[in-house]
Amino acid sequence: MSFDQIAWLPLCIGVSAAGLVLGFLAFRRRGAAAGLRVVAWALLPIAAYLTDALRALWTIGTTAVGFVAGLVLNPLVWAGVAVAGLSAVLFVVSGVMRGRKLRLAGSRKKPAGDAQGEKPVQPSANKTGVSAGRPAPAVAPKSSKGEDDFSDIEELLKRRGIS
Repeated sequence: MSFDQIAWLPLCIGVSAAGLVLGFLAFRRRGAAAGLRVVAWALLPIAAYLTDALRALWTIGTTAVGFVAGLVLNPLVWAGVAVAGLSAVLFVVSGVMRGRKLRLAGSRKKPAGDAQGEKPVQPSANKTGVSAGRPAPAVAPKSSKGEDDFSDIEELLKRRGIS
């Protein structure tokens, strides 16, 4: 049945009128918010007819139904779906294999100088890495008592009266 064979205006007016009656009933039983929501839904069929969106919705609906009917009833289409599924599986498997290959290649890397039997270059001891304009930070001397790393924290706590 084509779009032009149906009398759309009377159909849309009838659906909207039924919706307006239901909106009035909802307004009386459940309050203004529920009634206004039903009225808003009831006005959509007339709006779709007046804006010619009904023709587009009809076309979309008939195309979707035709596609589904062709999909369900045609074995050739099912073969295409199976090939598409196989393609998706192959994409996933190749991605997993590629990721594993990259991880294995990253773990097998050797330091830069090992390829020629040399040791990697170490930074020289006379360069401090501190910019020329700033003085080097003062390093606190280590106590010779063999105290652990928390000795300065313990000293701070004792000064504050916390033991």
